[in-house]
Amino acid sequence: MIFFYYIFAVMIYIITAPFLLVLSFCKEKYKKSLKSRFFLYKNLKQKQGDIYFHACSFGEIKSIASLIKLFPDCKISTITQTGFGEALRYSKKVNFFPFEIFVPFWMRPCKVLVIFEAELWLMLVFMAKFYNAKVVLLNARISDRSLKNYERFSFFYRLVFKYIDVVFAQSQKDKQRLESLGARNVIAYKNIKANIRQEQVKNYSKPKGRIIIFASTHENEEQLLLNEIKLEENDKLIIAPRHPERFGEVEGILKDFCQKNYYNMQKFSDFTLSEDNFANFFKTKCLLLDTLGELENFYKISDVVFLCGSFINNIGGHNPIEAARWNNIIISGKYYFNQESLYQEVDGLYICENVKDINNFLKQKISQAQIKEQSDLSEVILSIKEGLDARKSL
Repeated sequence: MIFFYYIFAVMIYIITAPFLLVLSFCKEKYKKSLKSRFFLYKNLKQKQGDIYFHACSFGEIKSIASLIKLFPDCKISTITQTGFGEALRYSKKVNFFPFEIFVPFWMRPCKVLVIFEAELWLMLVFMAKFYNAKVVLLNARISDRSLKNYERFSFFYRLVFKYIDVVFAQSQKDKQRLESLGARNVIAYKNIKANIRQEQVKNYSKPKGRIIIFASTHENEEQLLLNEIKLEENDKLIIAPRHPERFGEVEGILKDFCQKNYYNMQKFSDFTLSEDNFANFFKTKCLLLDTLGELENFYKISDVVFLCGSFINNIGGHNPIEAARWNNIIISGKYYFNQESLYQEVDGLYICENVKDINNFLKQKISQAQIKEQSDLSEVILSIKEGLDARKSL
């Protein structure tokens, strides 16, 4: 089965490689990642290390940062450019994860492989077991929306799970679904993202008036919310797009919004980007937050957070924990199917069923969100250490 899968992957690569090469020169966000992943540019060999963490992107790397710090000699692979940059904050042994046909020649031995969430690459787990590593799947879940796709390709996932030793699932429901696909030693644990903590948060002075954030917005979502929202005189609005490549697009949307609605208000007529002095924000009505890693600094001084990725029906929501940590009022759309377990970790999170009702929330006196008591990651840490200890003599 592995042989036929590999041949199929080679055929896919031959067909798609020319298009991927062209794309790697056309879009800024793909220039490094695509060349490294599909053409091994500056990525011929994986770094060495006994523990290997693999996660997809920025948010996922940030989620396992506390684990990475406990094992400073670990190696990390990721898929996206933003994930790669975040991983470099914690380790010098960082690679882009290559396309699967390269994995058997690229991957070096390890004692423990920790995979985060849905990064179920067959050649990755197969080669880990070839090197006799313990394979841990962390924060695993199967949402209601993706269940049918998993079931449709159950033959493939049964093969993948054959090479995974331990699975930490986000909930009991996820545990049952994973077991139905052949996963073994599944532990109903929790969503690891609930434990994310930013170590250093900047202390920006909070201005008078209410600060409202559209957090982690996606395409079409900014316009959808801006078409409905009515800001009061002392309100200030921040928009933080999820993806850096959209900063220019969102800048134009926000400028247009300000010009149409606040052109006659002298003190709010200027539009300031975050790359300027942050103090300038306090002289403006709106701000585009176009710097990664700054969002929690603004959660600290904000009052109301619209948790985006949930107002349009193709994303599935985002993590509410960071915003809730700073006692914000949190308003989410109804499409949060990818974050159900994290939403359950927060009390007082409001769901807006219809975007036309967002102003009703802003007019009401509603309570701030609160995070439920969080447990530590001791069981995950123990599992990793057991894998290391069991292979010391091998």
